[in-house]
Amino acid sequence: MAASLWRRVAGRRAVTAVLILALGASPTLASPVLASAAPSVPASPVPASVVALPGSPATSVASVSTRGSVTFGGSVGSVGLAGSVPAAVRAGRVTSTTVRLELRQDGVLHVKEEVVFEGPPPSRSLVGRTRHDDTDDRLYPVTGLKGDATLADGAITLKGTGKATLEYDVGGTVTPMAGAQELRWYAVGGWSVPVERAKVVVNGPAAMQSLSCFAGPPTSAMACTEASMDHTGVTGEFGQQGLGAGEVLTVVVGYPGDASKGAPVLERRFELSNAFAVNTVTGGALAALLLLLLGGLALLYWTRGRDARVVGHESGSLSGVRDGHFAPPDGVRPGQIGTLMDEQADVVDVTATIVDLAVRGYLRIDEQPRQTYQTPDWRLVRLPGGQVTSLMPYERELYDAIFDDRDAVLLSELHGSFGAKLGKVREALYRDVVSQGWFARRPDTVRTRWTTAGVVLTVLGVLATVALAWFTTYGLLGLALIIAGAALAVGGQYMPAKTAKGAGALAHTLGFREYLSTGDIGHDVPVAQRVELFSRYLPYAVIFDSVDRWARVVSSVTGDGREADHLYWYHGPAEWDLSRFADSMRTFTMTTSGAISTTRQFRSL
Repeated sequence: MAASLWRRVAGRRAVTAVLILALGASPTLASPVLASAAPSVPASPVPASVVALPGSPATSVASVSTRGSVTFGGSVGSVGLAGSVPAAVRAGRVTSTTVRLELRQDGVLHVKEEVVFEGPPPSRSLVGRTRHDDTDDRLYPVTGLKGDATLADGAITLKGTGKATLEYDVGGTVTPMAGAQELRWYAVGGWSVPVERAKVVVNGPAAMQSLSCFAGPPTSAMACTEASMDHTGVTGEFGQQGLGAGEVLTVVVGYPGDASKGAPVLERRFELSNAFAVNTVTGGALAALLLLLLGGLALLYWTRGRDARVVGHESGSLSGVRDGHFAPPDGVRPGQIGTLMDEQADVVDVTATIVDLAVRGYLRIDEQPRQTYQTPDWRLVRLPGGQVTSLMPYERELYDAIFDDRDAVLLSELHGSFGAKLGKVREALYRDVVSQGWFARRPDTVRTRWTTAGVVLTVLGVLATVALAWFTTYGLLGLALIIAGAALAVGGQYMPAKTAKGAGALAHTLGFREYLSTGDIGHDVPVAQRVELFSRYLPYAVIFDSVDRWARVVSSVTGDGREADHLYWYHGPAEWDLSRFADSMRTFTMTTSGAISTTRQFRSL
């Protein structure tokens, strides 16, 4: 016993000697100053159940810094030298704080604090959130604050002067483990000023199995000054001297597994890597999406493939000659064929209809003379002999839109009311293909319905993705909705399906297109009839994108075997003849399509 006391006294003398030497052997340093800086010695030794950090020293080793503070086992205590105390210390400090922690059986930690301070009332930032694992943060909610303090934004601010008493509850401080549970709380610290002395007393619903404490930053592994428990093992005491501003004293106590019902309070931390994690649920959803897309492809094949089967069955039955003359399939007009083929009423359908009206004698196309660098232009002239009443509804709408109570108009002047009336032409074309029995419903209506559904599903997918990614780890489910919605919006363009009658008409159309593209020109047709008959097929060539070839066919023949400078429906300027017709026709169709496209009433190809 005497030997132990002698070693303790000798150790303190050694520390005193080191301090005196470091401070220049100043005689003004009295032992009470050192006593205020030295750590308190526990009244009883730390029991064997204390959890010690590997490699931590068995005894506290003191050293002196150049700023007049003494360190014991990593904790800093103020020496109190005039002129060497930091400005934060001169502005205020907590001279002592006693914290009593009581862990209740419901898992709530009840806290009572007695704080003695100098200077303005300090504030304490509570540790309200720590990292729990890769996906969650751990929360420590503080409730029921009473006493000489206010709580705002996770910070406690004292009131009054010199002394304050406060009381509050903390949740989420208990962590269940295998056969045990651990209480961990940042009992002291986070103060805006240094703390000279801190004492923590812990009581719980059962005997302690272990205890330890750490001082410094919240993640510090440096042991505190003292830690002990009484002979009953129910009460533990912790002490620390010299906590810096913002530093904390963390206490850790082990209890039996059934001591309390406490559990961590977790909140998922938002991270993109976690928000879109691949797991059983998200993987299954992606697999379901794949099946949905495959089912959509099967449905698309059934609707579109049915058309293809009918076309393949009937395409070989078309004859290019009817009653000794060439004729379009089933008497179908060019505009109808264009809408039937691509299920769109577009600019090429209107352009081909204008040429068809000219060939059939309702109007004449007069190419205007021009200089080398002038823009080409054409005059559309109304012919009095045309039976307007016999026109199809969409042809009549186009005819009225072109002339609009006038007898002639330049192609370059087709704007204003012309553009507004083209919408009626488009509507009439869609109604016509339904009235012909080629489609059960208007193709544009079917596309709009499916596209709208896809857009709505995509928007819902975006909202679901944001919500799921923010609150859960199932963000991929929202992405699946976005993909499905986008696929539906795009696939909606292919949803219009032809009826059996429409598929049969398409089969005849494709055969007629093959004839115009590669078939025999028909030398058995009388020469006197070639210009008229071949002109009748030119509007269909516009639809089939064979204008150049068929225009050259037309320009290679004359009405009666003699040279001609124009056609009955197309007149060129002076010095113009049929040898230039192919170039003129190509330019006319491109210019007309451009004029229609500028009205924004039709889709441009």
